[in-house]
Amino acid sequence: MSLQQRATLDDVARLAGVSRKTVSRVYSEPEKVAGTTRDQVLAAARRLRFRPNTLARTLRRGGTSSTVGLLIGDMSNPFYHSVAAGIERELSSAGLTLVLGSSDDSEEGEERVADALLSQRVAALMMIPAAADQSYLDGERQLGTPVIAVDRPAKNLLADAVLLQNRSGARQATEALLAQGHRRIAYLASPADIYTQRERLAGYRGAMTEAGLGRTGPLEHLSDDADEDAVARAALGSAEPPTAVLAGNNRMSVAVLRAARELQVSPALIGFDDFDTADVLGISVISHDPLEMGRRAAALAVERIARPATVPEVVELPTRLVLRGSERPEGVSL
Repeated sequence: MSLQQRATLDDVARLAGVSRKTVSRVYSEPEKVAGTTRDQVLAAARRLRFRPNTLARTLRRGGTSSTVGLLIGDMSNPFYHSVAAGIERELSSAGLTLVLGSSDDSEEGEERVADALLSQRVAALMMIPAAADQSYLDGERQLGTPVIAVDRPAKNLLADAVLLQNRSGARQATEALLAQGHRRIAYLASPADIYTQRERLAGYRGAMTEAGLGRTGPLEHLSDDADEDAVARAALGSAEPPTAVLAGNNRMSVAVLRAARELQVSPALIGFDDFDTADVLGISVISHDPLEMGRRAAALAVERIARPATVPEVVELPTRLVLRGSERPEGVSL
């Protein structure tokens, strides 16, 4: 099947019987074109299915587009989907369009995709940082492009950030397991060397230390290389398995459930992040609102686009403990 070529400004001008400059003005300064001429040009454009390249026109004038870039990690993570949905809704209400890119949670991918988004002259860049250093964005920030970090703060860069109360949430979950009589409480995380997991691990350690159980090393199953299933199997299949588990994120909670079924054990479980079917399965969680996180981050982006010189702000959103029964001594019923 052969494809038709897109109509150009010159094609519209010929069909409408006007100059190229008149067609251009209809799209850039319509109030300066007589009504009948404007209608004539627009009718020709509709007939030819012509779409003006508004981005190119804006960039020629040295401006930015009406799009906002969002750089996220692993596209398969449902948490990112919810954050992106909250961002899109807020941007849409402000007349802005979201452009999405994925770093695949790698340092190389982050810088490469950030550069691709910035090359489109986005009005703001929103990102879930994956690299150890975001200072490479400082030049762009000084040129007036707002940078908003989501879920994790940017490093070596002045940027707004919308975060969770990770430490207090993990502490609250650990205290709930301790209150049920558990003492061998494991913390599972993969990847572990990211801001959110470091904060959650600190909350877990704080609660365990306060309970007189500060030697948590053998109970910490942390990995940046192994997948969640491998970490969960190693923890639950150890010589002295835990009676309870605090899972560092939603995917780890699911991995614990799979490993528990495979190994035929029933540890108590609280997971950080809610997930689909957690309520049906009776899984206790540290819950938060990723849609609200996205909305708040997008609201900051809109504000910074209007006032780029404003001092960056850090927003911490609350978490809450939702007990559904899996924290009890008898553990998860599988």
